[in-house]
Amino acid sequence: MDKNEKQAMDIAHKAYTQGDYQKAREIWQTKADEGNPEAQSWLGSLYANGDGVEVNVASALAWYEKAAEQGHPMAQANVGAMYYMGQGTEKNIEKAIKWLSTAAANNDVNGLFNLAVLHTKGEDVDENREYAAELYRKAAEQGHYPSQSRLGYMYAHGQGVKKDRVQAYLWLTLASQHGIGTALNELETIVKGMSSEEKAMGATLFEQWRNKTGADNMQVAMYPAPS
Repeated sequence: MDKNEKQAMDIAHKAYTQGDYQKAREIWQTKADEGNPEAQSWLGSLYANGDGVEVNVASALAWYEKAAEQGHPMAQANVGAMYYMGQGTEKNIEKAIKWLSTAAANNDVNGLFNLAVLHTKGEDVDENREYAAELYRKAAEQGHYPSQSRLGYMYAHGQGVKKDRVQAYLWLTLASQHGIGTALNELETIVKGMSSEEKAMGATLFEQWRNKTGADNMQVAMYPAPS
């Protein structure tokens, strides 16, 4: 992306955050037509959310897919989820898994999370909780709160990982700081059975990780797979 193109994208992003969807759309439409994958992804988001345009999930998918084919990770995750849910297209599990796996390989938190959910439940893919835990952890380490909650639960119950109250405390505490109610409830149960030493270890880990796992940058709208 050259300097002028980056400047245009920055202007569009600023307009979007200020609620000037028309200005953002005009810029993104121009850049999307020129083949810019980030603009294509944001244009898909406008159609998915109805920001300044009528909601049109078929158009959203079409633009997401153009960006996904150019390697845009968030768009890949959205395409995967939309094919899984049958949003803007007929449900297609093969394409859904392909795109979610691609997004996960590119370390997109939504792709990691949704693929982990499917492998946790064994829906349309083989149940593999060890692999699911790996995926949750990769997203959790990027600050994805739902993944932190799921990973903490898995440590608390020894699902896909060795049962570990300290690790459970770490990830559940991180998730509960951001309003994940299920994490807070699970955390309360875990704390009751922890020794003073375990609590101290958990608190130390929490302090170490708190600044590493800040909020993600604003992301394109996601259609999450069933949780």
